[in-house]
Amino acid sequence: MLAELTYRCPLRCAYCSNPVELDAYADELTLSQWRRVLAEARELGVLQVHLSGGEPLVRRDLAGILAHAHGLGLYTSLITGGQGLTAARLSALTAAGLDHVQISVQSSDAPEADALAGRPVHRRKLAAAALVKDAGLPLTLNAVLHRANIGRAGALVELAVRLRADRLELANAQYYGWALLNRRALLPTREQLTDAESVVRAARERHAGRLEIVYVVSDLHDGVPKPCMHGWGGRQLTVAPNGDALPCSAAGRIPGLVVPNVRRAGLADIWFRSEAFNLFRGTEWMREPCRSCPRKEIDHGGCRCQAFQLTGDAAATDPACALSPHHALVRDIVRDAEAIPGAALPRG
Repeated sequence: MLAELTYRCPLRCAYCSNPVELDAYADELTLSQWRRVLAEARELGVLQVHLSGGEPLVRRDLAGILAHAHGLGLYTSLITGGQGLTAARLSALTAAGLDHVQISVQSSDAPEADALAGRPVHRRKLAAAALVKDAGLPLTLNAVLHRANIGRAGALVELAVRLRADRLELANAQYYGWALLNRRALLPTREQLTDAESVVRAARERHAGRLEIVYVVSDLHDGVPKPCMHGWGGRQLTVAPNGDALPCSAAGRIPGLVVPNVRRAGLADIWFRSEAFNLFRGTEWMREPCRSCPRKEIDHGGCRCQAFQLTGDAAATDPACALSPHHALVRDIVRDAEAIPGAALPRG
């Protein structure tokens, strides 16, 4: 379960996938409400909880939330930008039962990283990573790749090695929220993607057994859509800061979707019986060409949110798929990005 504790964040990243309109999420779940949700999640069968945001460290009750999750036997992962992760704060979180930390970085180059974050934060991120390793916790380093930083994929690998990270996630930007608004400036070229993929392959061989490298490809260039969260309502769920329960973080952007909320319903009822979680489960909802496609159990028709954003129809075949009748929309987006020489990134 992804527990999005807050959307408050000190950074201004143009590639952020969080909602643009934040007023609806200002009334955040309380500590007692999160305790109930976590207990219901464990009873439902959830094994891992990722404490995310926004920046979860702005929650003063984070240690209390974490301690309750740990007491329930959940594996806990803190997903953070590292700002505010002091030695004292990390000690308190570790004492509460924290199992793993993921820290995001914007680039391997400090001036570029600070410019992309909209704040002078890079040095503090590196210090936070050192604290995590000194505390004996597993560390994942995460970098969202886009046009401005994808050429630094190799340098990001070397940064992860220097920071003694156990895992590195190099994830091409997913175009929701602020990232969708800024997609034209963010989308890398085909040449950039090809170069990055080659760098990652070589790095995996070079650092095999020492650093796990996860590479999330861009699905707008190759005609193969990304699997939709292992299938809509298949393996995981998100609880937003205001208590909305969703099959994925972006699902709330689909108009007409009746979004359940943990303040009004139990998590098991939401998971098994809500309209939102059953809407695109399985394959019966699929139209052609998905319905007869041999990949339908692999990519699940692609991303429902992306399908809606590009076509206005969440049930459509994801236009990222080369077989989609709407694939020309994606070709146009990619062609448009190729024609932009060094577009400057706006701030989120």
